[in-house]
Amino acid sequence: MAAYRTCIIVWIALLILTGATWGVSYLDLRMGNVAVAMAIASAKAALVALYFMQLRYENRLVWAFAIFPLFFLALIIFGTLADTMFR
Repeated sequence: MAAYRTCIIVWIALLILTGATWGVSYLDLRMGNVAVAMAIASAKAALVALYFMQLRYENRLVWAFAIFPLFFLALIIFGTLADTMFR
């Protein structure tokens, strides 16, 4: 019963974060819109990974396999940004 309750709470949090993304899209934050949208998307991805993919209950090895690709993603993003900013 507690698992269903947790899933419902996480689902409601995801809905609220989706609404926040929609609301932020109407604000004029210039480049801040992208940063806020990415932060909200990261929070939503973390909630999905932790609760719906049950990463929260896994051991450190599984955590390492889950986090390791994020470093490659960061390298790709920074490499692409560096390439486009200094052309």
